[in-house]
Amino acid sequence: MGIVIGIDVGISTTKIVGIRPDGKVVSPIRIKATDPVTSLYGAFGKYLYDNKISLDEVEKVMLTGVGAAYIESPIYGLSTEKAEEFIADGLGARYESGLERMIVVSMGTGTSLVKCDGNDIRHIGGIGVGGGTLAGLSRIMLKTEDIHQVSELAFEGDVSKINVLISDISAKPLPGLPMNAIASLFGNATSDASREDIAMGLIWMVLQSICSASILSSLGSGIKDFVMIGNLTLLPQCKNVFEPTEKLYGVRFHIPKYSEFCTAIGAALSYVNRK
Repeated sequence: MGIVIGIDVGISTTKIVGIRPDGKVVSPIRIKATDPVTSLYGAFGKYLYDNKISLDEVEKVMLTGVGAAYIESPIYGLSTEKAEEFIADGLGARYESGLERMIVVSMGTGTSLVKCDGNDIRHIGGIGVGGGTLAGLSRIMLKTEDIHQVSELAFEGDVSKINVLISDISAKPLPGLPMNAIASLFGNATSDASREDIAMGLIWMVLQSICSASILSSLGSGIKDFVMIGNLTLLPQCKNVFEPTEKLYGVRFHIPKYSEFCTAIGAALSYVNRK
């Protein structure tokens, strides 16, 4: 078997990865462009060039993601198919995490939730909160949509000046809720809040909302492992939000090595596994 290329085509960003015959992942890359077709072909050409892969070494190209709908012909004349995105999420997360039973939390523009129980992989829902929410609110409140800039601002922020904590409303811990648990997101914000505090508050609001939705989606399943994938996993503040949530609810949030490329990896694996 030759190299199988998995491509996760977004509207403006494309992620691409190769799976060699020995099952090893080959140097994933991400390319931004003004449209999905430009992004895909730019990413594919750069990927082959950077990794010194010739076209005749490629056995299959597997496409997934919302932008894949714009691609209706073979890529560079190569055999090309489409993989179902939620299945790709599950396959990629399972490969990267080594877990067989989990909920995959794909933190993209919004957030989708995929339940994996061995080979039973199914989409169970999602919420309209994700990177798009963070970018949009940052445009309005911070006059920037650069997530890296927002993250840098947040390092100097104090989330207690934005959120209402249990300690703000109670003299002692409530059942199951420590004093530092959040009672209300943005409930403590003032009209003159600093940009740094607002940035920290926005990141906490988005990430904690995703954590809460993920935990609620697992009720009754016994699943305690959540594999976080997508671009938001690159935020350094994830650790600050995930760790206290893990302790509070007795769960684990895993961020695999190639978290932002899991869907592309899963697209390639959907063909490899079939072979």
